[in-house]
Amino acid sequence: NMKVLLLLGLVAVAFAEVTRFEGDKVFRLKPVLDEHVALIKKLAKDIEVDFWSPDDASLVKANMEVDIHVRAMYLNIVSTVLNQSDMEHNVLIDDVQKAVDGQADNGPSPRAHSYTKYNTWSEIQTWISTIAASDASLISSQTIGNTYEGRPMTLLKLGKKTSSTKPAIFMDCGIHAREWITPAFCQWFVNEALNTYGSDSQMTSLLDEMDVYVLPLFNVDGYHYTHTNDRMWRKTRSRNSGYSCVGTDPNRNFDAGWCTLGASSYPCSDTYCGSTPESEIEVKNVANFIRSKKSVIKAYLTMHSYSQLLLFPYSYTYDLAADNDELMALAEGASNALRSLYNTRYTSGPGATTIYPAAGGSDDWAYDLGVKYSFTFELRDTGRYGFLLPESQIKPTCEETMLAVKYIAAYVQKNLY
Repeated sequence: NMKVLLLLGLVAVAFAEVTRFEGDKVFRLKPVLDEHVALIKKLAKDIEVDFWSPDDASLVKANMEVDIHVRAMYLNIVSTVLNQSDMEHNVLIDDVQKAVDGQADNGPSPRAHSYTKYNTWSEIQTWISTIAASDASLISSQTIGNTYEGRPMTLLKLGKKTSSTKPAIFMDCGIHAREWITPAFCQWFVNEALNTYGSDSQMTSLLDEMDVYVLPLFNVDGYHYTHTNDRMWRKTRSRNSGYSCVGTDPNRNFDAGWCTLGASSYPCSDTYCGSTPESEIEVKNVANFIRSKKSVIKAYLTMHSYSQLLLFPYSYTYDLAADNDELMALAEGASNALRSLYNTRYTSGPGATTIYPAAGGSDDWAYDLGVKYSFTFELRDTGRYGFLLPESQIKPTCEETMLAVKYIAAYVQKNLY
C-alpha cells in the first residue's frame, strides 16, 4: 500500500531530525586567569559549544562560573584541554539526554494540560482559549499578531472589567525557547489570579484597580521547535538571508542600545541581534502592543531562566538607571518575599553588572520607553539542572515566584498616583 509506505517514510524523516543528546555533558568551568578565559574562547572557536551561562563565548570573563553543554563527539578534545589546564571544572550534568528524559520525572506526561508539567504549544493554545472563555468579567484574550511561521501570539488580559481605562502591568514568558519553566509560570500566574480573586485580598485589590496583560508564550515557533526537534533551541525560527543558520535572539532584537554590547551580528550565533532592531515579527508585535498602551503600562516583567536573579536596567550599558535606588530596593524586597517560602536565594541588581552586558533586551527597551518598573526574572535553578529543570520543581518555583511578582505588583499599585 503506497499510502502507508509514504506515511511511514514521512514519519521516519520527522523522527530522523530530532536532536539526541546521548553522552553529552554539561561542564561548569571556573576561569580565574586571563589564560583560562582565552582557553574557553579558543575552545568555542575550534568546536561547536553550546553556552548555557553566559549566553555566548564573548561574554566570558575571569571569576565567572561558565556552564557549557558539550556534544559527545567533542568530549575527548574538551577533556584533554581541561585536564591540561589548571582551570577548576566539574561536571554538572553527566548525560544530557538522561536529563532531558528526566524532566518529566512524574512518569510519562498526561496527554492533557497540567499546571505541573511542561505543556506543548498545542496544549498551551487550547488552554489559552479555554481559560480566556472561563470568566468574561475577569479575563479576555486578543491576538497581537502572528509569528514568523504563522502561529498566533495570544495575549491574556486579567482584571475586573470597568468602563474606564485602568493602569496595567505587562508580563511575558518564553522569549527564549528552551527556558521551559517560564511559560509554566505564566500559566500558573493566570490560574492563580483567577482562582484567588475574591478570596485573596491583595489579588482582588490588584485586579480591581489594575489590569495585568500576560503573554504566556512569546517565542511560539522556537518553543514548538524545542518539543519537536531540538530541546536546546533558544532563538526564533526566522530565516536569515544568505545564511543557512536560522533564528534571531529575540532578547537582543529590541531597540535598546541594539547590537552594541553582549550581542552578535553573526546569524549563526545564539545571541544574534537580527538584521535590524525589531526585525523579528514577534518582537515587533510585542513592541507595537506596549507602545500602543504606553500611557497605561506601569510595569514590565519578563521571565527567563536560569540563575535565580532579579534584574533591572541597564544591560546595554554599565551606567546606572535614573531610578536605580528605587528599583534596587524593590528588587531586594521582592527577593526577600520569594525567599520566605522555600529559602530560595535570588541576587538582585542591574543587568550589566549583575550578570553581563547584553544589548537589545526587552526590559531596557521598556524602561527607556517610560515603563519605570521594568524587571527580568531568571528563575530556578543555579545550574544543577539548568534549562532541564524537572517537572517536580514547577510547583515550588511558581509558588515562590508568585510572591515576588505580587510584591512588585502591590508596590506598583501603591505608587500609581
